[in-house]
Amino acid sequence: MASTVAIQINNLSKSFKGKIALKSVNFTIRKGEMVALIGASGSGKSTLLRHINGLHLGDAGTVYIFGTVLQSKGKLHSKIRLLQSQIGCIFQQFNLVNRLTVIENVLVGNLARLSILRSILHLFTKEEKIQALAALERVGILEHTYKRASMLSGGQQQRVAIARCLVQGAKIFLADEPIASLDPESARKVMELIVQLNRQSGITVVASLHQIQMVRSYFDRAIALRDGAVMFDGATIELDDNKLNEIYGAAAEELVMRGHGELLV
Repeated sequence: MASTVAIQINNLSKSFKGKIALKSVNFTIRKGEMVALIGASGSGKSTLLRHINGLHLGDAGTVYIFGTVLQSKGKLHSKIRLLQSQIGCIFQQFNLVNRLTVIENVLVGNLARLSILRSILHLFTKEEKIQALAALERVGILEHTYKRASMLSGGQQQRVAIARCLVQGAKIFLADEPIASLDPESARKVMELIVQLNRQSGITVVASLHQIQMVRSYFDRAIALRDGAVMFDGATIELDDNKLNEIYGAAAEELVMRGHGELLV
């Protein structure tokens, strides 16, 4: 497989209790690409992301990460933990431990590389702590290092989650509705941070989003799912009203205007 490929999906299918979640999904994402994943609720976006990081197993098909099989025909690679360490996950609800400080949450990004004993006891070296501080500075919240995560705003918590991915050393960011819980200004700042990391460090980004205007503003490429199947893979500039009607079907009526011309699903 070409060395320029970060993610490749070949004929990936998945059903839950007889209901099709993914249907013969195929696509390739190059290193350093930013790709938006769009589609109506229940179209398979979150399920697809969970297959890319190995949290779900497909009934058929193969997922490659940097040319190595992560999963194939429902079986994970024997070194799945090492492969998963290259994939950072950013969620709508941030997935932070509220009682821990900001830096402690960021240091969790090291756990995949630590021994079981160090992982259990959360024993981190001076070098690891310096790395965490550098990550916090990079995402712009160094001044909050020793606050509890619960004291931060939603946008700040999302920055902590991104810093955790940086400490992890992730080369791929999978973001599942990363700005859905944020106000418009915080959402804009988080998206600009993700774009900055993509451009400066070449991090590959795949983000599921329901804000169509955000997709048009920050992404050159979009992959759309409908009923678990890919029905669009192309330039975001092609996402006109007719194409959105094809992608969302009856759900296209749920697209409404909410300030600054932002389309939400």
